[in-house]
Amino acid sequence: MTTAPLPHAVIEVADVKISFGAVKALDGVTLRIVPGECVGLVGHNGAGKSTVVNIINGALSPQEGTIACAGERVPRYGIAAARANGVRCVFQELSLCPNLTVIENTRIMHGTLKGWGWRRRAARIIGSKLDEIFPGHGIDPTDTVSDLSIAQRQMVEIATAFSQVAQPVKLVILDEPTSSLDATLATQLLGYVRSFVTAGGSVIFISHILSEILSTSDRIVVMKDGKVVTERPAVEFDEHSLVAAMGSVVKGHDREKRAEGAAGRTPLLSRPSLHGKGLPFEVFPGEIVGLAGLGGHGQTDMLIDLYLGHTSNWLRRREAEVAFVAGDRTLNGVFPLWNILKNLTIADLAGLSRKGIVNETAEADLGHAWKERIDIRTQDLDNPILSLSGGNQQKVLFARALATPAPAVLMDDPMRGVDIGTKQEVYAILRAEADKGRAFVWYSTEMDEVCLCDRVYVFNNGVIVAELKGDAVTEKNVLAASFTGIAA
Repeated sequence: MTTAPLPHAVIEVADVKISFGAVKALDGVTLRIVPGECVGLVGHNGAGKSTVVNIINGALSPQEGTIACAGERVPRYGIAAARANGVRCVFQELSLCPNLTVIENTRIMHGTLKGWGWRRRAARIIGSKLDEIFPGHGIDPTDTVSDLSIAQRQMVEIATAFSQVAQPVKLVILDEPTSSLDATLATQLLGYVRSFVTAGGSVIFISHILSEILSTSDRIVVMKDGKVVTERPAVEFDEHSLVAAMGSVVKGHDREKRAEGAAGRTPLLSRPSLHGKGLPFEVFPGEIVGLAGLGGHGQTDMLIDLYLGHTSNWLRRREAEVAFVAGDRTLNGVFPLWNILKNLTIADLAGLSRKGIVNETAEADLGHAWKERIDIRTQDLDNPILSLSGGNQQKVLFARALATPAPAVLMDDPMRGVDIGTKQEVYAILRAEADKGRAFVWYSTEMDEVCLCDRVYVFNNGVIVAELKGDAVTEKNVLAASFTGIAA
């Protein structure tokens, strides 16, 4: 009896090791990706996922180990070799040039688009791919990227990676590809991924939304502390066993929602209905209020209006009324040239200063207290903020807001790219802070997070069309209100 030979892998990394100082980012990782499969890659922030992705896309060179493409070892593997072998990557931190058009960004990704009429060809290629993956996307290839929403930018980056110009696309790495997409757009993308894999393509799929991993992947690889700890077919996992393999325990969401009446209470923040349309907004002390609905329908705009309405645009008030957690950390979250500590404490300089001078001891104590409380994975808060993984950078932004005395915290989809174990810890911190009287206004694209809220305002076309309370906060009601303005 003979066994069929294994198909040549699109790419195979074998016993790869890489360290950054004393930190072992990868400690003997072997990963083999064959044609016609979607491999789910999961693990907590800092597990090594981003490092192995950067090895495969050629951005990093391993200090030990080998890389092979189509069965042939590649001794000097880099970005050019990765692209020549059909490897494409959609990064969690979007890499589009904001000052250029969609067409021009397509040209940067595909260098063979040149010569007479390249703009017309690029517009046709990116336009047709957007239509294929995201029907009804509403993006014009002549649009400047800075004019697009973050969801539209993510759509463009995904379509650009899957576009074929000169070389065939063999392997696409999707790093948190649905983090800025609403449920409808995410469903469209995941459906396309399955059709791409069925046609013989390969995908490495990284997501902290475990239901996406389980429904889309053929095989799941679990990483922890720079090693592959589990590798099995996706059908052998469920959400609980997958979380257990990652080394966490999922805590139940069954808790009694607050049902306090508003009569006689003064809201911390409020906003009237816009031009007489829709419902007014209010949030009271001790509440977690969610903003829901399809992406881009006014949720972020309202958060920004609330923030600007309670802060000074010239001389900062000593006691902040609101704190803000940005969703797009690259655009308006981190200060990339600063260290971790400065990024964390910047929002509370007034509380840390005396006569205009920052008390460095108090600043360090505040930073280390939140590092421990929210488990920011770094050996030294003096390290650059960009030395952290994307999820750990998001933890810093979250700690920045909570470290202030502000009674209200506005959160613009703050859990994007954060692992499930950390999410559970943050949920507990939110509830503990709310129990002390703090209010949270939380826009999230993840339905599980929306359903944790005490009350939810559902948006459609820039106005609030429904308010859900207590047990009425369900996925079914939120989705129904998103389209019709009426809960199911």
